[in-house]
Amino acid sequence: MRKKMELIFIPSPGIGHIVSIVEMAKLIVARDQRFSIIIFVIKPPGAGAINTDLSSFDHKYDPTRIRFLHLREPNPDSIKHSNYAVRFFASAGEIQIPIVREAIAAEVISRPGNLVGILMDMFCACMVDVANEFHVPSYIYFPPSAACLGLMNHMQSLRDKEHGTDGSEFMNSDVQLDIPIFSNPYPAKVLPLSMIDEENGSTTFLGLTKKFSQSKGIVVNTFAGMESLVIRVISENEKLPPIYPVGPLLNHEKGVGGDDDEHDEIMRWLDAQPHSSVVFLCFGSMGIFGEGQVKEIAVALERSRHRFLWSLRMPPTSTVPIKEVLPEGFFERTCKVGKLIGWAPQVEVLSHKAVGGFVSHCGWNSTLESLWCGVPMAAWPLYSEQKMNAFLLVKELKLAVEVKMDYHMNFNGVEEEIVEASVIEKAIMQLMNDGRMRKRVKDKSQKSREAVMEGGSSYISLDRFIDDVILNAPSS
Repeated sequence: MRKKMELIFIPSPGIGHIVSIVEMAKLIVARDQRFSIIIFVIKPPGAGAINTDLSSFDHKYDPTRIRFLHLREPNPDSIKHSNYAVRFFASAGEIQIPIVREAIAAEVISRPGNLVGILMDMFCACMVDVANEFHVPSYIYFPPSAACLGLMNHMQSLRDKEHGTDGSEFMNSDVQLDIPIFSNPYPAKVLPLSMIDEENGSTTFLGLTKKFSQSKGIVVNTFAGMESLVIRVISENEKLPPIYPVGPLLNHEKGVGGDDDEHDEIMRWLDAQPHSSVVFLCFGSMGIFGEGQVKEIAVALERSRHRFLWSLRMPPTSTVPIKEVLPEGFFERTCKVGKLIGWAPQVEVLSHKAVGGFVSHCGWNSTLESLWCGVPMAAWPLYSEQKMNAFLLVKELKLAVEVKMDYHMNFNGVEEEIVEASVIEKAIMQLMNDGRMRKRVKDKSQKSREAVMEGGSSYISLDRFIDDVILNAPSS
C-alpha cells in the first residue's frame, strides 16, 4: 500500500475557479491522510499582479498537505487573437503548457514524492497532453452544472455528425430542441453563445469535450439529488469517462472582498428585518447594468413593496452618482425598507433568516449557495451558461421564477435590451409569494446537505474518485 500520494490541481485563472477547486482539495486531504495536493495558480498574459489577492491561501493550509505554486506569467505577446473569447480560452490553455510542464519538472518530479494524477479545470483540458508526457492519469474538474457538460457534448455531437451543424442557425431562433438531458423542450434562444457563436469561441469551447474524453474521469460540482436525469444520461455516454458528482463544493467561510465595517453594517440591517421578508439582488462579479436598467430595477422594487437588499455596482466608466441614476426621491421613499450596497457577503446574506428570495444571474456557484440556504430564486441570466442554468431551475426543477431567461448582457457598454420594471416586479411578487416553490427549495436544500454527509451520494462519489485515483496511479 502506498504511503504518500501527490496530486496536482490546475484551476483556470480567476478567484471563483480557485476557491471551488480548493474546497475539493480540502475534502480529499481530510478524507485520506496519504494525499497531498499542489495547486498551480496560473496567470493569463498581461495579468501582472492579478493573483496577489490569493496570497492569503498560502498561509491558510498546512503546506505539507495543500501547497500553492504561483506560476510565471506568459509572454503578453503569446496571444495575438483579437477575439476576446478565443483569448480567454488560450490564456487558460495552450500557452500555459510549457509553463506547467516546466513547473512539474522543477517543483514536483524533482522532489521526493509520488505523483499519482493531475486534476485540471475544464478550461485547462489541453493539459491532458502534459499528464500523458509525465505518464500520469489526468482528470477534469468541471465547476458548472452537469447539464452544462451534457449540453456541451450534445452540441459537439451535432457538429461531429455527417453534414453536421455548427449551431449558428440557432442564433435568435424560435425553434424548440429535443435534448436528452432535459425532460422539456429546450428553446434555442437560451443556448449559451459559447456553444453556437464563433465570435464567442464556440469551436474552441465545444472542442474541449474531445480532451474530456481522453481523461480518466470528470469531477462535477453538483449532486445526484439536483440533476439525477442529467447525470444518468451523461453517465451512459460511451464517449465520456466516469462522472463523479461531488458537490455542492461551497466555501462557507466569512466572505472576502469588503471590510469588517461593511460586513457588520449589512448583517445588522438584516438582523432588524422580519423573517423571510427581504429580496436580495446580486448579479455576480460581472453583473453591472447601465443606467436605464438600474432605473427599471429600482421602480420594480419600489412598486413591489417588498424589503430589499440590493448589491448595486455601476460601470467603472460611469461618472454619474448613483443617487442621480435612481428615480428622484427613491432613497427617501425606500430608506425604511431597502438598503443599497456594493460588495455583498453572499453566503452569509443567503444564510440569514430575513432573506426570503434571491434575484440572481444564475451563476452555478450562486445557484448552489442559494439552494443550500433554502432560498428560492428569480432567474435573470446574463452571460456564459447562465441561460441554461435558468432553464434548468425554472422549467426542469421548478426551483425559480423567470425574470427573462433569454436575456444576454452586452459587454460593449451599450444597452441593447432593457427589461421593463413591470416584468421585474411580477417576478419579485411570484418569488416572494409562491409557497409551493419555497417548499421545493427547502426540500432541495435538505438533499444538498445530505449529499455531502457521510453515506450521502456526493460523499460516496468522492470516495469512488479517490479509489479510482489510487487504482489508476502509475506503479512506483
